[in-house]
Amino acid sequence: MEHIKDHVIDTYRELPGLLSISVIKNPYSYNPLIDGLDMLVLLVTDTDAASNAAQHVQLDNDRVAIRSVDRKALNRWITSGENRNIIEWIVRGEILLDREGYMANVREELLQFPESKREQKRFIEFAGFLRTYLQAKQDLSDGNLLDAYSHILTALHHWAHIALIEEGRHPELTVWKQLRRVHPGIYKLYEELTASPETLEQRVQLVMLACEFSVMSKMKECCSLLLSLMSTREMPWSIGELQTHPLIDELQVDVSLVVQKLVKRSYLSEVAVMDDPKDAVAIELKYRIANHS
Repeated sequence: MEHIKDHVIDTYRELPGLLSISVIKNPYSYNPLIDGLDMLVLLVTDTDAASNAAQHVQLDNDRVAIRSVDRKALNRWITSGENRNIIEWIVRGEILLDREGYMANVREELLQFPESKREQKRFIEFAGFLRTYLQAKQDLSDGNLLDAYSHILTALHHWAHIALIEEGRHPELTVWKQLRRVHPGIYKLYEELTASPETLEQRVQLVMLACEFSVMSKMKECCSLLLSLMSTREMPWSIGELQTHPLIDELQVDVSLVVQKLVKRSYLSEVAVMDDPKDAVAIELKYRIANHS
């Protein structure tokens, strides 16, 4: 192992823009965390020249995955959940080289899990919950029971993630093992859905009812990032402006459905705007924070 570490440092220390080198040893015969190989080498750079590049090599008798990612993409992975393994890679990895303490700072922020990061994660998970929950309702209405089961199980996972985030825990590390300790009620619903003697339809309906009353009540809290953004100006926002705003764009979340539900719950107001007086047919719909005074 030490020989491999020395080889990795010698090979990559002059990589243009290199910020850090980390390694993770696979203690199991197979682990999807690093695609079943023996070791992962994570190279983080300050340039996107080789972002998200992958290579498999053999060093001594070890099969090693080499992953290169630039700091911008790494931050996107962490924030959006695009690569859920990244949290564990950073937390468990041994830092071999760390210029200006870059990776140590990234790890420290992950472990502290500040409220700004929790707010982002809550919004991402709520958007995922909303889409899969409503799809499950539609599937059940259409008589597609197995599809409804699949989607409500995914919605339950998103709910579990929200609960863990509220406890200051990263859902990427472990979900149900953590949840059993911190929120046994959701864990019980998971057991009911997957192992109850009730009919499949009854199980799906039970979880859907729980989702409706428990998670929907968290809508305003989970969407605080979007609502805070929209409150920064008096002018209404188009859906395109919201979707492409840097705060939303980096999360890779489709806000259209979330905005519609916020309108129905009276957290947002819908405004009809005629941008082109010559075109009286196409009236754009925009959105602003609802006035409850």
